[in-house]
Amino acid sequence: MVHKPWFKLLQPDVVVAGTVLRLRAEDLWSWQVRGIIFDVDDTLVPIRQAEVDPAVAAWLEQLRPHFQIWLVSNNLNRSRIQQIGESLNLPYIHRAGKPSRRALRRAVAQMGLPVEAVAMVGDRLLTDILAGNRLGLVTVLVNSLLSEAVEKNPATLWGPRF
Repeated sequence: MVHKPWFKLLQPDVVVAGTVLRLRAEDLWSWQVRGIIFDVDDTLVPIRQAEVDPAVAAWLEQLRPHFQIWLVSNNLNRSRIQQIGESLNLPYIHRAGKPSRRALRRAVAQMGLPVEAVAMVGDRLLTDILAGNRLGLVTVLVNSLLSEAVEKNPATLWGPRF
């Protein structure tokens, strides 16, 4: 079910000037959002890590009383996504296959909310935003945590990926 014209499927509803930590709960609430689906890799946790930064964990704790939250990742490494989900005490789906809508539908169904009351927050247009727009979610594009790390330390680009 496409709620947007095809030529707008890669346009997020909201672009945050910065990482996910710049996204404000009051803005989400004012957009009638009651549930949030977060991408994991480079949106909440750098792809080379399995530990959640304390600042991100604290920020998510502030959201928890106001929103239902799910993690949905394309990552194939179940144990890594499970570790992240369990450390945050959040439900998760790995191997989502975004821009497929299947995993997003599953998360929305578990929330028991209408699609228009759920936001998809991620750092990639061709997976996160496209999947969210295809389902009719509120889509929020944030800067990748990787881009922030590179700004602070350009040598990050040359380090080993794993």
